Amino acid sequence: MEELLAKIPESLQGDIFGMAKTLVMAIAALVIGFMIIGWVVKFVKSIMSKNNVDRDLQPFLASIVSVGLKVALIVAVAGMFGVETTSFVAIIGAMAFAVGMALQGSLGHFASGVLILLFKPYRTGDLVDIQGNVGVVDEIQIFNTVLLTPDNKKIILPNGTVTNGAITNISGQGEIKVVMSYGIGYSDDIDKAKSVIKSVADSCPHVLHDKEVDIFVEALGDSSVNFAVRPWAKSEHYWDVFFYMHENIKKAFDKENIGIPYPTMDVNVLKN
Repeated sequence: MEELLAKIPESLQGDIFGMAKTLVMAIAALVIGFMIIGWVVKFVKSIMSKNNVDRDLQPFLASIVSVGLKVALIVAVAGMFGVETTSFVAIIGAMAFAVGMALQGSLGHFASGVLILLFKPYRTGDLVDIQGNVGVVDEIQIFNTVLLTPDNKKIILPNGTVTNGAITNISGQGEIKVVMSYGIGYSDDIDKAKSVIKSVADSCPHVLHDKEVDIFVEALGDSSVNFAVRPWAKSEHYWDVFFYMHENIKKAFDKENIGIPYPTMDVNVLKN
């Protein structure tokens, strides 16, 4: 090693050692800087949480703070290598413009995310139906909206797609009617069936009993008389009521000998 260094001019040795020292300092600055940024982002999140900042805004603002600090750190580290800050900023600006042109769709998703946060068609925790995707809003990110389905699947929807279609906020009003439909046979007693349905709704612990349960004949089908049933519930108990009613109405109908018809077909065989 000493023989190798002896062959290198002293001036060049100084440059190599200087560059190595700068490189080590830059790496240390990046490592420490990213650690500090992580702490700062956590601190910002805790401050927002303590000050009751909108839950939808918290991850969005935290992401912006994180990205901004990381860009500033990279500019500072580049300055350690003698890169002029103004030139570096100009390069970043040019790169951002080029990337922006290449990712116009992503920027559209970002703009849609801002619109969602401003106009709030839904909030974190709302049960929504977005173009056939039903789930609870888990997070509103910069580019995407994340839904959790009742069977715990995660659906990630681009914000641009969300705002370009129909959005049904099922639970955003706090209280909701759980819409269901049940059919009975034409030979069954309508009033008896309505009474059984009402008793099941009254027994459900999640139904709001201070509000009337809608039980109407909505259609005379091909093989059944169909009831529209709409009890009131708290938004967070939508699925509890939905599943309870289906299971217990079937049990109650069986107990009271009320038939639930299903499509049948008569086949006539002609003999020659």
